[in-house]
Amino acid sequence: DNKLGDICFSLRYVPTAGKLTVVILEAKNLKKMDVGGLSDPYVKICLIQNGKRLKKKKTSIKKCTLNPYYNESFSFEIPFEQIQQKVNLQVTVVDYDRIGTSEPIGRCVLGMNASGTELRHWSDMLASPRRPIAQWHTLKDPEEADSILNQK
Repeated sequence: DNKLGDICFSLRYVPTAGKLTVVILEAKNLKKMDVGGLSDPYVKICLIQNGKRLKKKKTSIKKCTLNPYYNESFSFEIPFEQIQQKVNLQVTVVDYDRIGTSEPIGRCVLGMNASGTELRHWSDMLASPRRPIAQWHTLKDPEEADSILNQK
């Protein structure tokens, strides 16, 4: 079973203010990363432009759960001219590990060059300015999700 889990978040863009608000709502059915069978997941959000990471934010860590609830809001400033072009939002669910390296469980990458639900969510956000649009996304393997970042 190679399912990594699903994540739900909302996107809201205010063109006049050039402000993108991401609310990480919850994740479910996360893949077990620890021997104990539970994870300590948090969500990392990266704003990427032209392949470069501009800003990073992260949620709090939820202990011992595969179905974490966050409801945490993050804002990024992106001028309207830029958001329609080479901007990607990379959302990664990470299993926090105090001792070793925190391992990514799965990821989704949104933007104009995305496809499927990732592209639809981004397009819906741009089509409905100032309205938060929430959607579920299926987590992908981080390398697979990042493949769109390398497209020219």
